[in-house]
Amino acid sequence: MAPVYACSPRQLPVVYHPLYSQLVLPPAHRYPISKYQRLFAHLTEDLTLHQLSDTTSIAPLRVFTPTPVRVEWLKALHQPAYIDALIHNRLPAAKMRRIGFPWSQQLIDRTLMSSGGTLRTVELAHEFGIGIHLSGGYHHAHHDFGSGFCLVNDLALAAKHALTLDGIDTVMIVDCDVHHGDGTATLLADDPNIITFSVHCDKNFPARKPDSDIDLALPRATTTEDYLSAFGGILHLALAQHQPDLVLYDAGVDIHQDDELGYFDVCTQGVYKRDHLVLSHCRQAGIPVAAVIGGGYRSDHQLLVNLHAQLIHTALDVHGIMSSHRL
Repeated sequence: MAPVYACSPRQLPVVYHPLYSQLVLPPAHRYPISKYQRLFAHLTEDLTLHQLSDTTSIAPLRVFTPTPVRVEWLKALHQPAYIDALIHNRLPAAKMRRIGFPWSQQLIDRTLMSSGGTLRTVELAHEFGIGIHLSGGYHHAHHDFGSGFCLVNDLALAAKHALTLDGIDTVMIVDCDVHHGDGTATLLADDPNIITFSVHCDKNFPARKPDSDIDLALPRATTTEDYLSAFGGILHLALAQHQPDLVLYDAGVDIHQDDELGYFDVCTQGVYKRDHLVLSHCRQAGIPVAAVIGGGYRSDHQLLVNLHAQLIHTALDVHGIMSSHRL
């Protein structure tokens, strides 16, 4: 079993890189590429930064800079021919359309860095009991193709990486993005040491939803109360039954009632309460959590910032990290 964390870190470990928003997309593209930079700017506004080797200290946060994932690690998870074609711009046009991005070297560099960031977040969670990635959650990438803005599956990759760390024998992926984690389910279907748990809208992307180990499919227009009631009960049972040594949490905010690709009726406070359910349950059980911010879709990218920032607020609250600053 992983160690029980009897005390909290003095600062909240957060992973970020400027590359996350450094991708030029066509006008009116649906993907909110600027939200990562906007979120980081929001978190650092009016705070003093101190460079500490590969980290930046922003009381009450400590921000870690990731390194790109190694290509051979991607080939161990995905089909090597797919990874080679993806990196070298040899994928057929139809497969790039399925991903939803035009190919560019920026896209590849960003993908490798973001995947490396999720791996780093797992390592920080293992060390400190909590780690948050200001990107991640690319759960629609399958073995030999990408889909739905996802080129490679950082959640599956990070879960397998977690199993190489001391004391980690079982990992649970708690995927609360409004869209089903189809790629994660297929990639990890034969791995008994990784439990996939997807909470999603039943009538939403993708059309085909392969079985996760645990699926909670909720109808369109699900309210805050119904969402929290259904999710809270299953989360409690899942953690008690499987007793994971680490939880990888996709905290997508596309469950919000105003999300343009979501279709749920969950309010802003409901998003906070959902995050609190996950982090507090794991905290009480001594289970480290590596969280990614996941999906969230608005034409005005700034409207996503406060929703994603709630994950930071929740982690500070649950882990008792005090701050005189308002994030």
